[in-house]
Amino acid sequence: MNAHSLLTQALVYLAGGVVSVPIAKRLGLGSVLGYLIAGVLIGPFLLNLVGRPAEVQKFAEFGVVILLFLIGLEVRPALLWKMRTTIFGLGLTQLVGTAALLGAASLAFGLDWRVGAAVGLILAMSSTAIVLQSLEEKGLRQGPVGQASFGVLLFQDLAVIPLFALLPLLTPAGIAAPAASHATSLLAPLPAWAQPLAQMAAVAVIAVGGRYLTQPLFRFIASARLREIFTASALLLVIAVAALMELVGLSPALGAFLAGVVLADSEFRRELETDIEPFRGLLLGLFFITVGAGLDLGLVAAHPFIVLGLVVGLMVLKTAAMYAAGRLFRHSHGTALSTAVALAQGGEFAFVLLGFVLGAQVMSAELAHLLTAVVAVSMAATPLVTAGYDRLVLSRPDTRAEPERLPFDEGDPDVIVAGFGRFGQIAARLLIANKFKVVLLDSSIEAIDAIRRFGWRVHYGDASRLDLLRTAGAEKAKVLLIAIDDRDKALEIAEAAKATFPQLFIVARAFDRPHAFELLARGVDWAERETYESALNFGRHTLEGLGFTDRRALKAAVVFREHDNRLFRQQQASYGQGEEQYVSAVRASRETFERLIQAEMARVAEEEERDENEPPHEDRKRLEADKERV
Repeated sequence: MNAHSLLTQALVYLAGGVVSVPIAKRLGLGSVLGYLIAGVLIGPFLLNLVGRPAEVQKFAEFGVVILLFLIGLEVRPALLWKMRTTIFGLGLTQLVGTAALLGAASLAFGLDWRVGAAVGLILAMSSTAIVLQSLEEKGLRQGPVGQASFGVLLFQDLAVIPLFALLPLLTPAGIAAPAASHATSLLAPLPAWAQPLAQMAAVAVIAVGGRYLTQPLFRFIASARLREIFTASALLLVIAVAALMELVGLSPALGAFLAGVVLADSEFRRELETDIEPFRGLLLGLFFITVGAGLDLGLVAAHPFIVLGLVVGLMVLKTAAMYAAGRLFRHSHGTALSTAVALAQGGEFAFVLLGFVLGAQVMSAELAHLLTAVVAVSMAATPLVTAGYDRLVLSRPDTRAEPERLPFDEGDPDVIVAGFGRFGQIAARLLIANKFKVVLLDSSIEAIDAIRRFGWRVHYGDASRLDLLRTAGAEKAKVLLIAIDDRDKALEIAEAAKATFPQLFIVARAFDRPHAFELLARGVDWAERETYESALNFGRHTLEGLGFTDRRALKAAVVFREHDNRLFRQQQASYGQGEEQYVSAVRASRETFERLIQAEMARVAEEEERDENEPPHEDRKRLEADKERV
């Protein structure tokens, strides 16, 4: 491939991703599907703008290599012990259960039991790249669904090591397995029984070398204090390990994962993550594009019903097996179902393993190519399936997977809190500490599952439903605190609650000044801008760092708040008269606002100079008075 074709392919791939991904995100389909669509469009079966994607495939697969390395860096012994049930319990159950179901289905299609076992084990793998990317985009990576998915994916990655040794043993009777499945493997001259031992030796070299050789090497490089050299060293490590794995006939991604595991307890772990992270997203996007470009649309078009039926069957069976495993390990219905849907597709390692078993003559080329197309189509369908699941299942209160509904306490609450996230928790804890009876509502399934583990009695429900507010005690409550992280939904709750329960004193979380104006217009009694007080304190402490005394910094915060509150009330009237008039009013008041504050702070400075000779107790009285005003 000459320089011109390389530049042309880079142009086409980048342009395809830049155009398709924002459109897919705007349509709510996610970035992964955008990359896959771009690949299909520019691939050889449609526009054919880049020829065969094989030239870029190896480079694109490096994105998966980097992803597995970063995952390996997170696999510390403490994490393995903490998640041992999820990884080695749930993960093993999913793999065995899925392989058994798919193997039985293969036998029903007339395949040999050895081939069926290979098909089941290979298709039991899910896409680490797609699942983790999707969970991160939805903010579910740290929730129950994210933890369960990560544990299962981690076990699948670990299971690839024994699968490379096991799958060649499934070669049907009468067919001699070749000595190696990779033409570049250094193990080709070795007898078949010695190759797995040599591969295990290579893994041991990575483990020992990573533990005892890389540490002093990175210390030496870090002492040079050249960040670009440290980044180059991190990439060198990943590439070297991947190349070693490829030379012994193993997956480069597997080697990178093992290298990450070895370095998980290193003091350089965070630095390695920071330096390599920027390469992950770009190369993973390129990988998804090449998957889309490599999709054999000719095979799909020739056998559309067969491919579609196999894809649907694969995803249904994997969903059923994962759901059963989740329920077996006492996950809630919602967590088990959401995890099962997320893991329903084939994975990147399926491509590697299919090529491996094809070289080992475990299955025919026709079957391997058909399964490759099925895996690729399942990966492409995953964003659509999960988007449909989110909209048709999770968005419907009557059918959505939800946590166990707790009964409301008897008696009338003082306060109903809608939204028990990072904002609502602080306010609710203050109320509870002062012995007020509080009912907590939240509509996030993942958040409730996590919060209840800490002993909080949080009720599931959408606070915009008047029947739920009535059941929670809104008719007798004194205050409704709206602390949800959705500006439109907050307006909806405020308007409905004020109209139905006029006795409620409504305090609402506002995102910014205009949102506060809108909330007040809908009957909210007090709207608190979510970052206002923290930002004001942030500025006050900054003034202290710039040399202001504690008293003077406190005074500056008090003066700013008083003038800003006065300005807020003045601007509220102009906000309802149109955006242009509001902008003009803000611009006109800015200079006056700053001039008034500067004048008052000048008087404060004069008072400080005058008070230097006052007795200390007088100064303390002034300071305490200012603190009370803050």
